[in-house]
Amino acid sequence: MTLTPVPEGHVGAVVTYLEMTARPTPKPLPLSPLRLKTWPGIQPAQYRELFRRVGGRWLWFSRLVMDDAALKASLGEVHAVVDRSGVEVGFIELDFRTRGECLIAFLGLVPELAGKGHGDWLFAQTLALAWRKGVERVRVNTCTLDHPAALPAYLKAGFTAYRRAFESFPDPRLAGLLPPDAAPQVPLVSPGAASAR
Repeated sequence: MTLTPVPEGHVGAVVTYLEMTARPTPKPLPLSPLRLKTWPGIQPAQYRELFRRVGGRWLWFSRLVMDDAALKASLGEVHAVVDRSGVEVGFIELDFRTRGECLIAFLGLVPELAGKGHGDWLFAQTLALAWRKGVERVRVNTCTLDHPAALPAYLKAGFTAYRRAFESFPDPRLAGLLPPDAAPQVPLVSPGAASAR
């Protein structure tokens, strides 16, 4: 067994690449008080705010370091999840830029909704949107920093893993992109901590 050191000030994760190459048998959508709202022409600040609220717990940061032009160019099809009062509490982002494929770029709800049964509804909505005419493959990537239920949910839905990779990146909390108390399940290791021993 070989341990791969994580650079100082970085966070490490194992990424699992998954795919679904056949449309699943349609099932009734689970009931939920939540609904989807398509977000054409979403403003970068609005997107980043929801991205931070949904993904901060899991150290999502990739979209937070992009300037407005880069963010707009990278955005796929975005659907906000809204509650009964119209507050945005999650989102789905789908990328159809590769012919015949849909990449589930991002999918999630705010942490306050975790464990309340909304995930099944969100996942069903996502697959219904992804498997549209002309799509022959749906892909998604998840990592060991994501919600622990993410990978089992993808496998249960019929995705299969086809590759793994190790990634490390500067801890977004140290860079000020996320608050120091984000992702309490991932200890914040300050630079120089190892050399102080």
